[in-house]
Amino acid sequence: MSGILDTNVVTQVGFIVRDIEKSKKRFAEFFGIEPPQHFDGGKYEITGTSVMGEPAPDANCYMAFFDAGPNVQIELIQPNGVKSTWQDFLDEHGEGIHHIAFQVKGTDSKILACENFGMKCLQRGKYGDGSGEYTYLDATNDLKCIIELLESY
Repeated sequence: MSGILDTNVVTQVGFIVRDIEKSKKRFAEFFGIEPPQHFDGGKYEITGTSVMGEPAPDANCYMAFFDAGPNVQIELIQPNGVKSTWQDFLDEHGEGIHHIAFQVKGTDSKILACENFGMKCLQRGKYGDGSGEYTYLDATNDLKCIIELLESY
């Protein structure tokens, strides 16, 4: 596979929501399943979240995940009101699709390739349990969306 990320397989679609309880119940009704548990994004000591290259110890969210097909997740994200890509999206656009995500290997080299393609890094951090990392890249000028890179260790 060629291309910027060496993959074209979307593994996740993320939605920003105001009320995760209400949203996860409605998605569960739509899918005909029980609502999943939700949890916060983790402690800064583990996540090391940065927004626009600056430490963001208070940026956090609630998340819930649905399996929506082979290897595809729906992620619901309720921001906590502190500056983050999640809160910025909610403030500017309201609720809706925030990102599409790809599972990658070698995050740093993929970020560089994306930046060379014209994307800008919005936010980075580790998963709340430290088992991987995420990066949000602004691709709205060319691809009309935010791209998330996910790398599980």
